[in-house]
Amino acid sequence: MESKRQQKYAKLIQKELGEIFQREAKLLVGRAMVTVVRVEISPDLSVAKVNLSFLLANNQELFEKINEHKKEIRKHLGNRIGKNVRIVPELAFFLDESSAYAQHMDKVISALDIPQAPEQEEDDDDQED
Repeated sequence: MESKRQQKYAKLIQKELGEIFQREAKLLVGRAMVTVVRVEISPDLSVAKVNLSFLLANNQELFEKINEHKKEIRKHLGNRIGKNVRIVPELAFFLDESSAYAQHMDKVISALDIPQAPEQEEDDDDQED
C-alpha cells in the first residue's frame, strides 16, 4: 500500500505531466490528447510508473515517440517540481488500455442480438389490497 507521501507525490507528478503534455510537449504529441491516467511512485520516490491514454492518435506510434523523448519530458518535470522535491523520479511510461477495452466492450454489447423479453401479464396475486 502506498504511503501518504507517495500518494501526494504521485498526484503532483500526474498533474504536472498532464500540463507538460498540453503545453511543453505539444510539438511531440501534435493534435493528440494525452491523459495521464494514473501515476504510481516507488517507496523511495525515485521511479514513477505513468499510465497514459491517448485520443486522436495512433496509440503505439505516439507511445513509442513519448518513450523516445522520456529524458526531455523528465527535464520539463524537473523544471516544474525541482524546487519542491529532492529527486526528480525516473519515468516509466505504460499504455493504459482501459479506455480502448471499454470501447471494444461497448461495440461487443451493442452488436449482441438480444431478443425482447415476452411481456408478462400482471397476476392478481402480486397486488395486495
